[in-house]
Amino acid sequence: MRIEVCESRAEMGARAAAEGADAIKEVLDAGGDVNIIVATGTSQFEVLAELSKSPGISWGRVTIFHLDEYVGLPETHPASFRKYLRERFVDQLPEPPMAFHAINADGNPEAEIARLSALIHGKEVVVAFIGIGENGHLAFNDPPADFATDQPYLVVTLDEACRRQQLGEGWFPSLEAVPTRAISMSIRQILKANRIICSVPDERKASPVKGAVEGPITPDLPASILKQHSNTTLYLDGASASLLQDTKR
Repeated sequence: MRIEVCESRAEMGARAAAEGADAIKEVLDAGGDVNIIVATGTSQFEVLAELSKSPGISWGRVTIFHLDEYVGLPETHPASFRKYLRERFVDQLPEPPMAFHAINADGNPEAEIARLSALIHGKEVVVAFIGIGENGHLAFNDPPADFATDQPYLVVTLDEACRRQQLGEGWFPSLEAVPTRAISMSIRQILKANRIICSVPDERKASPVKGAVEGPITPDLPASILKQHSNTTLYLDGASASLLQDTKR
């Protein structure tokens, strides 16, 4: 795991997007099409804004996969992640992507999991843009996360810490309004990406960052599994890196 500490969220977003854009363009320039994974949440605001403006990317040859979505939440809801991605990323691109495989969890979750799993099966993912939750989760894989399943997507139950984070970030008016279930990309599917770019700003993430970087690999801190991936860059700001003993890795 490579760690890059940035002076601001703006720098973090620019550097994370630049690394991802270079990886995308390398494959496009070699004549291939590209699959990427994108995350949501406040940690991704700057990353996605910068990525959508990156020059030289033929987005018509890029397929976008979506990490997670609440079960039962319509796309019209302000907290809908597919709404977030359409408005903040997909609609900001200079041309439509080859495909945007949004998670629609309004209907039958198991049927949606089957659809998404078929779409991503056997696909090489060039880069996954992700974050880390306050409870150390990756996507909506809350602790203790399932490190073993080969299923690309699964229905998960959200713990209280995760739901409180969603409330604290302003997506919902009350804890009771935060859904208790979601469809999430699995840990092992995320780790299949050739490159992982993990952007984690803010002091409230300092403790899980420290655990993920300096602690043992454990399902009780899902982000710790990133140490097993051969090409992960962890982009931090000063606040999220504040508890680390050594940032030169």
